[in-house]
Amino acid sequence: MKIGILLLTGPYQHEASDTAYHFAKAALARGHEVLGIFLYTDGVNNANRAIAAPGFRNIGQMFSELGAKTRVVACGTCARFRGLGKDLLAPKTAMGGMGALVKMLQDCDRFLVFGGG
Repeated sequence: MKIGILLLTGPYQHEASDTAYHFAKAALARGHEVLGIFLYTDGVNNANRAIAAPGFRNIGQMFSELGAKTRVVACGTCARFRGLGKDLLAPKTAMGGMGALVKMLQDCDRFLVFGGG
C-alpha cells in the first residue's frame, strides 16, 4: 500500500508528531511504501534541527531518520513565515511546494492527516 502523511502540528505541542513518526516507521517496517511526509503550517518545525529539548526526544533528529527512508518535505512558504530557512533544516529533510503535496495525493492509496484538531 502507498501511504501519504500530512503533519500539521509542531514538535512538543501535542503527540501528533510522535504519532506520525511512529506510524510511518511501523508502516515501513510492515513493507508499506510511505510516499512521504509533508510538513505543513506549524508542522514545518518538526524539521528544524535547532529544536532539541535537552534530555528529551529530539524530534528533528527523528524526522531526519525518516528522511533516510522516505521523503520528508516542509512547505517552503510555511517555513519562511516561521523563520525556518534551508540552513536550519534537519539532515535528509527538504523544502518543497504544494506541488509535492499534490503529487503525493495523486500517487497514494491512503492519506493520513495528523494534528490540526
